[in-house]
Amino acid sequence: MLERFGARDATDLAALVARHAVSPDELLDAALETCAALNPTLNAVVLPQEGVARRAIAAGLPRGPFTGVPFLLKDLGCEAVDFPSHNGSRLLAQTRYDRDSAIFDRIRTTGVVTWGRTTSPEGGIGAATEAAVYGGPTRNPWNPDHTPGGSSGGAGAAVAAGIVPFAHGSDGGGSVRIPAACCGLFGFKPTRARLPDGPYVGEGWAGMAIDGFLTRSVRDTAAMLDACAGPDAGAPYHAPALQRSHMDAISRPPPRLRILLVEGTFTGLPIHPEMRAAVLDAAAWLERLGHIVTPGLPRADVARMMTAWTDIVGIGTALGIRKALKGRPLTPDLVEGVGRGALAHAETLHPTRYLEAVGEIHAFGRQMAAAFAGCDIILSATLAEPPARIGRFDHATEDYVGYRTGPDGIFAYSPFCAVFNASGQPAASVPMGLSAGGLPLGIHLAAPFGADETLIALCAELEKSGAWITAQPGIRAK
Repeated sequence: MLERFGARDATDLAALVARHAVSPDELLDAALETCAALNPTLNAVVLPQEGVARRAIAAGLPRGPFTGVPFLLKDLGCEAVDFPSHNGSRLLAQTRYDRDSAIFDRIRTTGVVTWGRTTSPEGGIGAATEAAVYGGPTRNPWNPDHTPGGSSGGAGAAVAAGIVPFAHGSDGGGSVRIPAACCGLFGFKPTRARLPDGPYVGEGWAGMAIDGFLTRSVRDTAAMLDACAGPDAGAPYHAPALQRSHMDAISRPPPRLRILLVEGTFTGLPIHPEMRAAVLDAAAWLERLGHIVTPGLPRADVARMMTAWTDIVGIGTALGIRKALKGRPLTPDLVEGVGRGALAHAETLHPTRYLEAVGEIHAFGRQMAAAFAGCDIILSATLAEPPARIGRFDHATEDYVGYRTGPDGIFAYSPFCAVFNASGQPAASVPMGLSAGGLPLGIHLAAPFGADETLIALCAELEKSGAWITAQPGIRAK
Protein backbone atom coordinates (compact mmCIF):
# COMPACT_ATOMS: atom_id res chain seq x y z
CA MET A 1 0.00 0.00 0.00
CA LEU A 2 2.68 2.50 0.97
CA GLU A 3 4.67 1.99 -2.23
CA ARG A 4 1.53 2.33 -4.36
CA PHE A 5 0.94 5.84 -3.03
CA GLY A 6 4.54 6.95 -2.62
CA ALA A 7 4.24 6.95 1.18
CA ARG A 8 6.50 5.56 3.88
CA ASP A 9 4.08 5.33 6.80
CA ALA A 10 0.55 6.07 7.99
CA THR A 11 1.42 9.72 8.59
CA ASP A 12 2.33 10.11 4.93
CA LEU A 13 -0.93 8.47 3.83
CA ALA A 14 -2.92 10.79 6.09
CA ALA A 15 -1.18 13.78 4.50
CA LEU A 16 -2.24 12.54 1.05
CA VAL A 17 -5.84 12.32 2.23
CA ALA A 18 -5.66 15.79 3.78
CA ARG A 19 -4.63 17.37 0.49
CA HIS A 20 -7.15 15.28 -1.48
CA ALA A 21 -4.49 13.42 -3.43
CA VAL A 22 -6.26 10.18 -2.50
CA SER A 23 -9.58 9.41 -0.83
CA PRO A 24 -10.26 7.19 2.18
CA ASP A 25 -12.28 4.89 -0.09
CA GLU A 26 -9.35 4.53 -2.45
CA LEU A 27 -7.03 3.64 0.44
CA LEU A 28 -9.55 1.10 1.71
CA ASP A 29 -9.81 -0.36 -1.80
CA ALA A 30 -6.04 -0.77 -1.85
CA ALA A 31 -5.98 -2.44 1.55
CA LEU A 32 -8.72 -4.89 0.59
CA GLU A 33 -7.05 -5.70 -2.74
CA THR A 34 -3.71 -6.31 -1.05
CA CYS A 35 -5.36 -8.46 1.58
CA ALA A 36 -7.10 -10.54 -1.09
CA ALA A 37 -3.75 -11.12 -2.82
CA LEU A 38 -1.58 -11.88 0.23
CA ASN A 39 -3.80 -13.14 3.02
CA PRO A 40 -4.28 -16.63 1.52
CA THR A 41 -0.54 -17.12 2.10
CA LEU A 42 -0.17 -15.20 5.36
CA ASN A 43 -3.47 -15.96 7.15
CA ALA A 44 -3.13 -12.69 9.06
CA VAL A 45 -6.45 -10.86 8.60
CA VAL A 46 -9.81 -12.20 9.83
CA LEU A 47 -13.39 -11.04 10.24
CA PRO A 48 -13.29 -8.26 7.63
CA GLN A 49 -16.05 -5.66 7.98
CA GLU A 50 -15.92 -3.69 4.73
CA GLY A 51 -19.48 -2.45 5.17
CA VAL A 52 -18.69 -0.97 8.58
CA ALA A 53 -15.67 0.81 7.11
CA ARG A 54 -17.61 2.21 4.13
CA ARG A 55 -20.36 3.51 6.38
CA ALA A 56 -17.83 5.20 8.64
CA ILE A 57 -16.29 6.96 5.65
CA ALA A 58 -19.70 8.01 4.32
CA ALA A 59 -20.75 9.34 7.73
CA GLY A 60 -17.66 11.53 7.95
CA LEU A 61 -14.46 10.52 9.70
CA PRO A 62 -13.11 12.33 12.77
CA ARG A 63 -10.42 14.88 12.03
CA GLY A 64 -7.27 13.41 13.52
CA PRO A 65 -3.66 12.55 12.73
CA PHE A 66 -4.67 9.54 10.60
CA THR A 67 -7.94 10.52 8.96
CA GLY A 68 -8.74 8.11 6.14
CA VAL A 69 -5.93 5.60 6.79
CA PRO A 70 -6.90 1.88 6.85
CA PHE A 71 -6.43 0.15 10.21
CA LEU A 72 -6.89 -3.28 11.79
CA LEU A 73 -7.64 -4.40 15.36
CA LYS A 74 -6.05 -7.39 17.02
CA ASP A 75 -8.46 -10.31 17.40
CA LEU A 76 -8.05 -10.19 21.17
CA GLY A 77 -9.25 -7.32 23.33
CA CYS A 78 -10.00 -3.85 21.91
CA GLU A 79 -13.69 -4.67 22.18
CA ALA A 80 -15.90 -2.88 19.66
CA VAL A 81 -19.60 -3.18 18.87
CA ASP A 82 -19.07 -3.27 15.10
CA PHE A 83 -16.17 -5.72 15.20
CA PRO A 84 -16.96 -9.23 16.45
CA SER A 85 -14.01 -11.28 17.63
CA HIS A 86 -12.88 -14.89 17.88
CA ASN A 87 -10.30 -13.90 20.54
CA GLY A 88 -8.02 -16.51 18.99
CA SER A 89 -10.27 -19.31 20.27
CA ARG A 90 -12.95 -21.65 19.01
CA LEU A 91 -14.55 -21.36 22.44
CA LEU A 92 -15.03 -17.61 21.96
CA ALA A 93 -15.66 -17.53 18.22
CA GLN A 94 -17.98 -14.78 16.98
CA THR A 95 -18.10 -12.97 20.30
CA ARG A 96 -20.05 -9.73 20.03
CA TYR A 97 -19.84 -6.72 22.34
CA ASP A 98 -22.55 -4.38 23.63
CA ARG A 99 -20.28 -1.37 24.00
CA ASP A 100 -16.95 -0.11 22.73
CA SER A 101 -13.81 -0.28 24.82
CA ALA A 102 -12.09 2.93 25.87
CA ILE A 103 -9.03 2.14 23.76
CA PHE A 104 -11.17 1.66 20.64
CA ASP A 105 -13.00 4.93 21.29
CA ARG A 106 -9.65 6.72 21.39
CA ILE A 107 -8.27 4.94 18.34
CA ARG A 108 -11.38 6.02 16.42
CA THR A 109 -10.74 9.70 17.24
CA THR A 110 -7.54 9.54 15.15
CA GLY A 111 -9.69 9.18 12.02
CA VAL A 112 -8.52 5.71 11.02
CA VAL A 113 -10.74 3.50 8.88
CA THR A 114 -11.00 0.23 10.83
CA TRP A 115 -12.10 -2.68 8.64
CA GLY A 116 -11.21 -5.97 10.37
CA ARG A 117 -9.11 -7.87 12.85
CA THR A 118 -5.76 -9.68 12.88
CA THR A 119 -4.96 -13.14 14.18
CA SER A 120 -3.71 -13.98 17.67
CA PRO A 121 -2.95 -17.23 19.53
CA GLU A 122 -5.58 -18.62 21.87
CA GLY A 123 -5.58 -16.65 25.10
CA GLY A 124 -2.75 -14.44 23.85
CA ILE A 125 -0.28 -17.00 25.20
CA GLY A 126 2.85 -17.54 23.16
CA ALA A 127 5.41 -16.07 20.82
CA ALA A 128 3.76 -17.51 17.69
CA THR A 129 0.31 -17.14 16.14
CA GLU A 130 -1.11 -20.52 15.12
CA ALA A 131 -4.63 -20.69 16.57
CA ALA A 132 -6.89 -23.50 15.39
CA VAL A 133 -9.86 -21.15 15.01
CA TYR A 134 -8.17 -19.62 11.94
CA GLY A 135 -7.61 -22.94 10.20
CA GLY A 136 -3.83 -22.75 10.09
CA PRO A 137 -0.78 -20.77 11.20
CA THR A 138 -0.11 -17.12 10.51
CA ARG A 139 3.08 -16.78 8.47
CA ASN A 140 5.90 -14.28 8.30
CA PRO A 141 6.07 -12.13 5.12
CA TRP A 142 9.86 -12.31 5.24
CA ASN A 143 9.76 -16.12 5.02
CA PRO A 144 6.47 -18.07 5.25
CA ASP A 145 8.23 -21.00 6.90
CA HIS A 146 8.75 -18.80 9.98
CA THR A 147 6.40 -17.24 12.50
CA PRO A 148 5.63 -13.51 12.57
CA GLY A 149 5.62 -13.82 16.36
CA GLY A 150 2.83 -13.52 18.87
CA SER A 151 0.57 -12.75 20.28
CA SER A 152 0.04 -9.81 17.90
CA GLY A 153 1.39 -11.93 15.07
CA GLY A 154 -1.36 -11.19 12.60
CA ALA A 155 -0.84 -7.46 13.13
CA GLY A 156 2.89 -7.80 12.53
CA ALA A 157 2.39 -9.84 9.36
CA ALA A 158 -0.28 -7.49 7.98
CA VAL A 159 1.84 -4.39 8.50
CA ALA A 160 5.08 -5.93 7.26
CA ALA A 161 3.32 -7.24 4.13
CA GLY A 162 1.83 -3.81 3.39
CA ILE A 163 -1.82 -4.74 3.84
CA VAL A 164 -2.14 -1.80 6.26
CA PRO A 165 0.49 0.76 7.28
CA PHE A 166 -0.05 0.13 11.00
CA ALA A 167 -2.24 -1.93 13.32
CA HIS A 168 -3.41 -2.35 16.89
CA GLY A 169 -1.73 -4.93 19.13
CA SER A 170 -1.34 -5.71 22.81
CA ASP A 171 1.56 -6.79 24.98
CA GLY A 172 1.42 -8.93 28.13
CA GLY A 173 4.80 -10.63 27.81
CA GLY A 174 6.23 -9.18 24.61
CA SER A 175 3.21 -9.55 22.35
CA VAL A 176 3.86 -6.27 20.48
CA ARG A 177 7.66 -6.33 20.67
CA ILE A 178 8.09 -9.96 19.58
CA PRO A 179 6.10 -9.51 16.33
CA ALA A 180 7.94 -6.23 15.76
CA ALA A 181 11.24 -8.10 16.04
CA CYS A 182 10.09 -10.96 13.79
CA CYS A 183 8.63 -8.67 11.13
CA GLY A 184 11.12 -5.78 10.97
CA LEU A 185 8.77 -3.24 12.59
CA PHE A 186 8.70 -0.83 15.51
CA GLY A 187 6.91 -2.01 18.66
CA PHE A 188 6.61 0.09 21.81
CA LYS A 189 5.24 -1.08 25.19
CA PRO A 190 4.33 1.96 27.30
CA THR A 191 4.63 2.27 31.06
CA ARG A 192 2.03 0.23 32.95
CA ALA A 193 -1.44 1.84 32.84
CA ARG A 194 -0.41 4.49 30.32
CA LEU A 195 -3.35 3.32 28.16
CA PRO A 196 -6.91 2.50 29.30
CA ASP A 197 -8.13 -1.05 30.00
CA GLY A 198 -11.83 -0.42 30.63
CA PRO A 199 -14.62 -0.99 30.77
CA TYR A 200 -14.31 -4.74 30.24
CA VAL A 201 -11.36 -5.24 32.61
CA GLY A 202 -9.72 -3.25 35.37
CA GLU A 203 -6.25 -4.50 34.50
CA GLY A 204 -4.84 -7.24 32.30
CA TRP A 205 -2.79 -10.03 33.88
CA ALA A 206 -2.27 -8.14 37.16
CA GLY A 207 -1.25 -5.01 35.26
CA MET A 208 1.33 -6.74 33.09
CA ALA A 209 -0.70 -6.44 29.84
CA ILE A 210 -1.20 -3.23 27.88
CA ASP A 211 -2.33 -2.22 24.39
CA GLY A 212 0.07 -0.98 21.73
CA PHE A 213 0.69 -0.67 18.01
CA LEU A 214 2.77 -2.25 15.24
CA THR A 215 4.12 0.52 13.03
CA ARG A 216 6.73 1.27 10.38
CA SER A 217 7.81 4.54 12.01
CA VAL A 218 8.29 5.98 15.46
CA ARG A 219 6.10 8.99 14.61
CA ASP A 220 3.09 6.77 13.84
CA THR A 221 3.41 5.12 17.25
CA ALA A 222 3.95 8.47 18.97
CA ALA A 223 0.83 9.98 17.45
CA MET A 224 -1.27 6.94 18.36
CA LEU A 225 0.01 6.95 21.94
CA ASP A 226 -0.79 10.64 22.30
CA ALA A 227 -4.34 9.99 21.11
CA CYS A 228 -4.88 7.02 23.41
CA ALA A 229 -2.92 7.81 26.58
CA GLY A 230 -4.59 8.37 29.93
CA PRO A 231 -6.84 6.32 32.23
CA ASP A 232 -10.50 5.69 31.57
CA ALA A 233 -13.07 6.59 34.20
CA GLY A 234 -12.81 4.30 37.22
CA ALA A 235 -9.37 2.91 36.38
CA PRO A 236 -7.79 1.37 39.51
CA TYR A 237 -4.54 3.30 38.96
CA HIS A 238 -2.72 5.21 36.24
CA ALA A 239 0.77 5.93 34.98
CA PRO A 240 2.73 9.02 36.00
CA ALA A 241 1.80 12.04 33.88
CA LEU A 242 3.96 12.70 30.85
CA GLN A 243 6.02 15.87 30.96
CA ARG A 244 5.42 16.37 27.24
CA SER A 245 3.68 14.52 24.45
CA HIS A 246 5.25 11.62 22.63
CA MET A 247 5.26 13.67 19.43
CA ASP A 248 7.06 16.50 21.19
CA ALA A 249 9.54 14.02 22.64
CA ILE A 250 10.55 12.71 19.20
CA SER A 251 10.97 16.22 17.80
CA ARG A 252 14.41 16.50 19.35
CA PRO A 253 17.15 14.04 20.39
CA PRO A 254 17.27 12.87 23.99
CA PRO A 255 20.13 13.93 26.26
CA ARG A 256 23.22 11.75 26.05
CA LEU A 257 22.29 8.62 27.99
CA ARG A 258 24.02 5.98 30.10
CA ILE A 259 23.22 2.66 28.46
CA LEU A 260 23.68 -0.74 30.07
CA LEU A 261 24.66 -3.25 27.38
CA VAL A 262 23.49 -6.83 27.99
CA GLU A 263 25.19 -9.13 25.47
CA GLY A 264 23.41 -12.32 26.56
CA THR A 265 20.34 -12.89 28.70
CA PHE A 266 19.64 -10.98 31.91
CA THR A 267 20.85 -14.06 33.81
CA GLY A 268 24.15 -14.16 31.92
CA LEU A 269 23.39 -17.00 29.52
CA PRO A 270 24.59 -16.77 25.91
CA ILE A 271 22.22 -16.00 23.05
CA HIS A 272 22.39 -16.89 19.36
CA PRO A 273 25.60 -15.47 17.82
CA GLU A 274 23.67 -13.47 15.24
CA MET A 275 21.57 -11.87 17.97
CA ARG A 276 24.64 -11.01 20.02
CA ALA A 277 26.31 -9.48 16.96
CA ALA A 278 23.21 -7.36 16.30
CA VAL A 279 23.22 -6.12 19.92
CA LEU A 280 26.88 -5.19 19.71
CA ASP A 281 26.25 -3.38 16.42
CA ALA A 282 23.43 -1.44 18.07
CA ALA A 283 25.76 -0.54 20.93
CA ALA A 284 28.28 0.78 18.43
CA TRP A 285 25.58 2.94 16.78
CA LEU A 286 24.62 4.37 20.16
CA GLU A 287 28.22 5.15 21.00
CA ARG A 288 28.64 6.95 17.67
CA LEU A 289 25.61 9.04 18.62
CA GLY A 290 27.42 10.08 21.79
CA HIS A 291 25.77 7.83 24.37
CA ILE A 292 27.83 6.09 27.05
CA VAL A 293 27.57 2.30 26.71
CA THR A 294 28.74 0.02 29.52
CA PRO A 295 28.45 -3.81 29.61
CA GLY A 296 26.68 -5.33 32.58
CA LEU A 297 23.64 -7.12 33.93
CA PRO A 298 20.59 -5.91 35.85
CA ARG A 299 20.47 -7.42 39.33
CA ALA A 300 17.02 -8.95 39.65
CA ASP A 301 15.51 -12.37 40.32
CA VAL A 302 14.33 -13.08 36.78
CA ALA A 303 13.66 -16.78 37.40
CA ARG A 304 11.32 -16.10 40.32
CA MET A 305 9.58 -13.39 38.33
CA MET A 306 8.96 -15.74 35.42
CA THR A 307 7.47 -18.38 37.72
CA ALA A 308 5.12 -15.74 39.14
CA TRP A 309 4.28 -14.47 35.61
CA THR A 310 3.49 -18.04 34.52
CA ASP A 311 1.19 -18.62 37.49
CA ILE A 312 -0.66 -15.31 37.08
CA VAL A 313 -1.23 -15.87 33.36
CA GLY A 314 -2.24 -19.47 33.98
CA ILE A 315 -4.82 -18.38 36.56
CA GLY A 316 -6.11 -15.64 34.27
CA THR A 317 -6.39 -18.08 31.38
CA ALA A 318 -8.23 -20.59 33.56
CA LEU A 319 -10.69 -17.92 34.70
CA GLY A 320 -11.42 -16.93 31.11
CA ILE A 321 -11.92 -20.52 29.97
CA ARG A 322 -14.20 -21.40 32.88
CA LYS A 323 -16.38 -18.35 32.29
CA ALA A 324 -16.64 -19.04 28.55
CA LEU A 325 -17.41 -22.75 28.98
CA LYS A 326 -20.59 -21.92 30.90
CA GLY A 327 -20.75 -25.40 32.34
CA ARG A 328 -19.82 -27.26 29.18
CA PRO A 329 -17.11 -29.92 29.40
CA LEU A 330 -13.53 -28.91 28.59
CA THR A 331 -12.88 -30.66 25.26
CA PRO A 332 -10.11 -30.39 22.63
CA ASP A 333 -12.57 -29.12 20.01
CA LEU A 334 -13.18 -26.02 22.15
CA VAL A 335 -9.82 -25.32 23.82
CA GLU A 336 -6.31 -26.04 22.52
CA GLY A 337 -3.68 -27.96 24.47
CA VAL A 338 -1.85 -25.06 26.08
CA GLY A 339 -5.13 -23.57 27.27
CA ARG A 340 -6.22 -26.87 28.77
CA GLY A 341 -2.80 -27.17 30.38
CA ALA A 342 -3.05 -23.66 31.84
CA LEU A 343 -6.38 -24.52 33.41
CA ALA A 344 -4.98 -27.76 34.82
CA HIS A 345 -1.95 -25.92 36.22
CA ALA A 346 -4.13 -23.25 37.83
CA GLU A 347 -6.14 -25.92 39.60
CA THR A 348 -2.96 -27.25 41.26
CA LEU A 349 -2.27 -23.86 42.88
CA HIS A 350 -3.34 -22.89 46.39
CA PRO A 351 -6.06 -20.20 46.47
CA THR A 352 -3.57 -17.77 48.01
CA ARG A 353 -1.02 -18.23 45.22
CA TYR A 354 -2.42 -15.48 43.02
CA LEU A 355 -1.83 -12.76 45.60
CA GLU A 356 1.54 -14.25 46.49
CA ALA A 357 2.56 -14.17 42.81
CA VAL A 358 1.39 -10.58 42.44
CA GLY A 359 3.52 -9.70 45.45
CA GLU A 360 6.53 -11.33 43.79
CA ILE A 361 5.91 -9.33 40.63
CA HIS A 362 5.78 -6.12 42.66
CA ALA A 363 9.03 -7.03 44.42
CA PHE A 364 10.61 -7.66 41.04
CA GLY A 365 9.47 -4.24 39.87
CA ARG A 366 11.40 -2.70 42.74
CA GLN A 367 14.47 -4.73 41.82
CA MET A 368 14.25 -3.45 38.24
CA ALA A 369 13.78 0.10 39.46
CA ALA A 370 17.07 -0.29 41.35
CA ALA A 371 18.69 -1.69 38.19
CA PHE A 372 18.27 1.73 36.60
CA ALA A 373 20.06 3.53 39.43
CA GLY A 374 23.29 3.51 37.41
CA CYS A 375 21.89 3.74 33.88
CA ASP A 376 19.15 5.39 31.82
CA ILE A 377 18.53 2.63 29.27
CA ILE A 378 18.98 -1.15 29.18
CA LEU A 379 19.99 -2.50 25.76
CA SER A 380 19.60 -6.16 24.77
CA ALA A 381 18.25 -8.32 21.97
CA THR A 382 14.47 -8.65 21.72
CA LEU A 383 14.70 -12.43 21.16
CA ALA A 384 17.47 -14.87 22.04
CA GLU A 385 17.53 -16.21 18.47
CA PRO A 386 16.15 -15.33 15.02
CA PRO A 387 12.40 -15.82 14.35
CA ALA A 388 11.30 -19.41 14.98
CA ARG A 389 9.94 -21.80 12.40
CA ILE A 390 6.24 -22.47 12.09
CA GLY A 391 5.12 -25.23 14.45
CA ARG A 392 7.77 -24.79 17.12
CA PHE A 393 5.42 -22.93 19.44
CA ASP A 394 2.03 -24.26 18.41
CA HIS A 395 -0.50 -24.98 21.16
CA ALA A 396 -0.70 -28.76 20.86
CA THR A 397 1.07 -29.52 24.14
CA GLU A 398 -0.82 -29.56 27.44
CA ASP A 399 2.41 -28.93 29.35
CA TYR A 400 1.65 -25.26 29.98
CA VAL A 401 4.53 -24.71 32.40
CA GLY A 402 7.03 -26.44 30.12
CA TYR A 403 5.72 -24.45 27.15
CA ARG A 404 6.49 -21.25 29.02
CA THR A 405 9.56 -21.99 31.12
CA GLY A 406 11.04 -25.27 29.83
CA PRO A 407 14.54 -25.39 28.32
CA ASP A 408 13.12 -25.00 24.80
CA GLY A 409 10.11 -22.93 25.84
CA ILE A 410 8.89 -19.43 25.18
CA PHE A 411 10.96 -17.80 27.90
CA ALA A 412 14.20 -19.34 26.63
CA TYR A 413 13.33 -17.97 23.17
CA SER A 414 12.13 -14.60 24.51
CA PRO A 415 13.90 -13.98 27.84
CA PHE A 416 13.81 -10.18 27.69
CA CYS A 417 10.32 -8.90 26.98
CA ALA A 418 8.32 -10.26 29.94
CA VAL A 419 10.82 -8.68 32.34
CA PHE A 420 9.38 -5.27 31.53
CA ASN A 421 5.77 -6.38 31.60
CA ALA A 422 6.45 -7.50 35.16
CA SER A 423 8.28 -4.30 36.10
CA GLY A 424 5.80 -2.08 34.27
CA GLN A 425 8.66 -0.15 32.69
CA PRO A 426 8.48 1.08 29.07
CA ALA A 427 10.30 -0.99 26.47
CA ALA A 428 10.61 -1.11 22.69
CA SER A 429 11.85 -3.30 19.87
CA VAL A 430 13.56 -1.55 16.96
CA PRO A 431 14.49 -3.21 13.63
CA MET A 432 18.29 -3.01 13.52
CA GLY A 433 19.52 -6.25 12.02
CA LEU A 434 19.05 -9.09 9.53
CA SER A 435 20.03 -12.72 10.03
CA ALA A 436 22.16 -14.60 7.52
CA GLY A 437 18.89 -16.13 6.34
CA GLY A 438 17.37 -12.73 5.67
CA LEU A 439 15.06 -12.55 8.71
CA PRO A 440 14.70 -9.39 10.81
CA LEU A 441 16.46 -9.12 14.16
CA GLY A 442 14.98 -6.85 16.79
CA ILE A 443 16.97 -4.80 19.30
CA HIS A 444 15.37 -4.13 22.67
CA LEU A 445 15.57 -0.88 24.63
CA ALA A 446 14.00 -0.23 28.04
CA ALA A 447 13.78 2.76 30.36
CA PRO A 448 12.76 3.49 33.97
CA PHE A 449 9.10 3.51 34.98
CA GLY A 450 7.38 6.56 33.52
CA ALA A 451 10.29 7.55 31.25
CA ASP A 452 8.38 6.93 28.02
CA GLU A 453 9.47 10.25 26.53
CA THR A 454 13.16 9.42 26.91
CA LEU A 455 12.74 5.98 25.41
CA ILE A 456 10.69 7.01 22.39
CA ALA A 457 13.06 9.93 21.73
CA LEU A 458 15.99 7.50 21.67
CA CYS A 459 14.11 5.21 19.28
CA ALA A 460 13.44 8.17 16.98
CA GLU A 461 17.10 9.18 17.11
CA LEU A 462 18.14 5.68 16.03
CA GLU A 463 15.56 5.73 13.24
CA LYS A 464 16.81 9.07 11.93
CA SER A 465 20.46 7.99 12.19
CA GLY A 466 20.02 5.30 9.53
CA ALA A 467 20.53 2.43 11.96
CA TRP A 468 17.23 0.74 11.08
CA ILE A 469 17.08 -1.95 8.42
CA THR A 470 15.81 -0.79 5.02
CA ALA A 471 15.26 -4.18 3.36
CA GLN A 472 11.69 -5.30 2.69
CA PRO A 473 10.08 -8.75 3.12
CA GLY A 474 9.74 -11.11 0.18
CA ILE A 475 5.93 -11.16 0.40
CA ARG A 476 4.79 -7.56 0.23
CA ALA A 477 2.25 -5.46 -1.58
CA LYS A 478 3.58 -4.01 -4.80
